[in-house]
Amino acid sequence: MVNTTTTIPLSTHPYAEVIHRLEAGGSMLPDTPENLMQIIGIYKAYAVPMDFYWRDLLYIGERVFLQPLPFFKYFISQEYLDRQNTYAGDQSPLRIWRGVGEAHPELLEFMAKGEGKRKWPRLFHHLGHDRVNMEFAEACMRAMFWHEDLNPKFNEYLYSEPYKAAADRAIKAYFRGNPAMLGLYKLFPDMFLEQVRQMSYYANLGLFWEVMAPVFFEMSDIYDEGGFKGVPDAMNFLVNGIFAVAGRPIYHHVYVGDECFEVIPKSAGFTWLYEAALPYVEAVFYRTAPFRGTKSYDAQVHQVPDQQPEFHYGILYADVFPVGSAGIPPTLLMQDMLHFLPPYLQDYYQQHCRGEDDQLIQLGITFQRSMYNVTSAVIQALRAALYYPLDDPNPKHLMANREFFEAQMDRLIRPEARLRDIQTANYR
Repeated sequence: MVNTTTTIPLSTHPYAEVIHRLEAGGSMLPDTPENLMQIIGIYKAYAVPMDFYWRDLLYIGERVFLQPLPFFKYFISQEYLDRQNTYAGDQSPLRIWRGVGEAHPELLEFMAKGEGKRKWPRLFHHLGHDRVNMEFAEACMRAMFWHEDLNPKFNEYLYSEPYKAAADRAIKAYFRGNPAMLGLYKLFPDMFLEQVRQMSYYANLGLFWEVMAPVFFEMSDIYDEGGFKGVPDAMNFLVNGIFAVAGRPIYHHVYVGDECFEVIPKSAGFTWLYEAALPYVEAVFYRTAPFRGTKSYDAQVHQVPDQQPEFHYGILYADVFPVGSAGIPPTLLMQDMLHFLPPYLQDYYQQHCRGEDDQLIQLGITFQRSMYNVTSAVIQALRAALYYPLDDPNPKHLMANREFFEAQMDRLIRPEARLRDIQTANYR
């Protein structure tokens, strides 16, 4: 760990302890064996449904596309289940996870048998809601789509003439032989274009999660092998992963039969870090939107901000207890992760609070801790890219780092933030 407090004054920020930890190369999450066990366990539980999320997001964006009644958009094709992850498997040019490139075995087993371990037709599992909750993934996508100011370069392209021309070709090919839909397109072209823009965000998020799933799988394997000694090790693995894939392309291809239409070609120059990862963190971790059915807000006294940049409803601010209601997107994710908890995390939850009775709440709080660690990795990666090394001998450079860290902590001063809560093991 790096010690900068001997060369520059101590911080007077309300989160000075956290800032000093970041300056020493640590995470916002305290470095304890319990925290390490929780976050790695939840990364594993998150990675399995995420392996479905990214595949189905690409399936919807590339194949379902503008289907007027997409009843079966969650019935992902075998082609996409067999699709090789670019960052896993023997064929991978940039292998992150040492495991398989196709869909994870635990995911395939759950899709086949569900919670009840009964091998019924997929439609029966779907109607009984015994499936992966893709609604959570779509909620994340819509958060990115709605907070479009977070992704200015990508969003500007979605309104450009090259994009409109490419979308026009894809729309006409998709509805070839369907005069009714082509007629509607002629009458309401902007409506169709807006749907294509949303499909481009499906592809964007799918390509983002295609990276994160193998990252989390590999972290779980390393932990099982005894490779991580503390929370900073887990955070640094994420930082290194961010830099390794930062320049990978973000694109949107649409397939009509055997034809491929490059709505957003790889040559457009959009990258994983700037057009996917950073907008995702801002939109989902910080902003999102108030969850319906959990709390009443009085807009007249500005309980809901009138400016989107002031929204503060993401996982870093969430009160897990009311958010844990049925049908709320984070609860859908918690339910998905519950199926894939490693045994050591199941045992841990049995020993605290009310055991199985409040397992989803405990799981949600663990997820919150883990996302503070992911956010720490993003902050450290931005510091490394834009500022100075933590062990820089120049005090002015260290003060520049300090100002950057303090600016990041300023966003978490508001009372809704859970940064203070995660500093103690008693937050359950």
